[in-house]
Amino acid sequence: MTEEPTNDAGLGLWLACVEQLGQDLPEQQFNTWIKPLTAHVAEDFSKVTVYVANRFKLDWIRAQYAARIAGLLEDLYGQPVALELALAQRESVVRTYVRPYAGERNTPSDSPSAAPTSSPSAEEPASPVFRNRLNSALTFETLVEGTANRMARSAAMHVAASPGHLYNPLFIYGGVGLGKTHLVHAVGNQLLKDRPDAKVLYIHAEQFVSDVVKAYQRRTFDEFKERYHSLDLLLIDDVQFFANKDRTQEEFFNAFEALLAKKSHIVMTSDTYPKGLANIHERLVSRFDSGLTVAIEPPELEMRVAILINKARAENAEMPEEVAFFVAKNVRSNVRELEGALRKILAYSRFNQKEVSIQLAREALRDLLSIQNRQISVENIQKTVADYYKIKVADMYSKKRPASIARPRQIAMYLAKELTQKSLPEIGELFGGRDHTTVLHAVRKIAAERQQLTELNQQLHVLEQTLKG
Repeated sequence: MTEEPTNDAGLGLWLACVEQLGQDLPEQQFNTWIKPLTAHVAEDFSKVTVYVANRFKLDWIRAQYAARIAGLLEDLYGQPVALELALAQRESVVRTYVRPYAGERNTPSDSPSAAPTSSPSAEEPASPVFRNRLNSALTFETLVEGTANRMARSAAMHVAASPGHLYNPLFIYGGVGLGKTHLVHAVGNQLLKDRPDAKVLYIHAEQFVSDVVKAYQRRTFDEFKERYHSLDLLLIDDVQFFANKDRTQEEFFNAFEALLAKKSHIVMTSDTYPKGLANIHERLVSRFDSGLTVAIEPPELEMRVAILINKARAENAEMPEEVAFFVAKNVRSNVRELEGALRKILAYSRFNQKEVSIQLAREALRDLLSIQNRQISVENIQKTVADYYKIKVADMYSKKRPASIARPRQIAMYLAKELTQKSLPEIGELFGGRDHTTVLHAVRKIAAERQQLTELNQQLHVLEQTLKG
């Protein structure tokens, strides 16, 4: 029996599409609906047929994800691609029908529904073993360092080298996609490199919630406590998910106390600093704040350029420095968006057989650039900041200098420099004809204070998220 030829380029298109969905969607959604999909791409890329396990899932994919999948395929290929959904009826239909994603997600393997139906699953342990859930690719070596993450990285390296001593717990906070998860995985990987016998566990806060619920339902709290109270290092992502979950908070408090008592280390991440967490018990917040709290900021321009060049090399591709600067100037919010932009550019380059250039990057990112240009303007920044600090928009242009006005004005200048393509003289002109040196002073002042003042940093996070929609 002869095998049908494999459409490798088509396979690449589908893989790129699913990888982007893996970045965009919450982990649980991705694992439940997207990860099990298989696909066949027509030789001429005119149609992608996606195979779904049953009718219920097919209807759900059509209603919730089909439009997004079709849009991504078109963005990646550069031309419209017809999307067809079909039931996966025979295992023999395998041409380019593959498990699409083997990326960075560390998901439980003990659920029967997680196994693929159209191709052999990855190796599963024959007997129960302790699973640390670490991603071995996320190390300190693969994390690009810059002023935005230098303090957090330094603290994390200290913890990995000497767990159970200083900075316990280590609490890392910052916006989405800034590298918090990478950093906590790096701590675990480094400790295991130095001490292979160490008992390390990485989990998302939602998984801890799920484990608490299961322990109550099955009356297996002895096993639960043995699992969590015996660790040498607990790495837990997004503790803000504990909000309004009293039973979970109680059990996490108990685990927290038990681990600290035996000189084990705890590293946590969150989208806000401890005292900014809502609906978390005060005694838990005080524990979070009892070690070292550090922020990861949006990466500065030079760091964004370095990330793009390094990530491109990891994909066996070269990104010219001028293209990296172009992308870095236009994608400012977080590392995840940078990686998504890079994937689009590389896929667009491959599928159109064109070299990576600024013009190609502009074409590949046209939707992102048009949204950014439409949404963020200096005028919008001025209005948003004025509303936030309860001053008049006219105060942004006025010569008034009381602190209640000057401070918001400096913050608006800082955000204008960070979030738009305007030059310092152009920004100064939009703030009542001020000299560019005035704008530069404001930008440097707010940037420096952001590193030192937790309250200001939190205010800037709120304003940035508001402006980015």
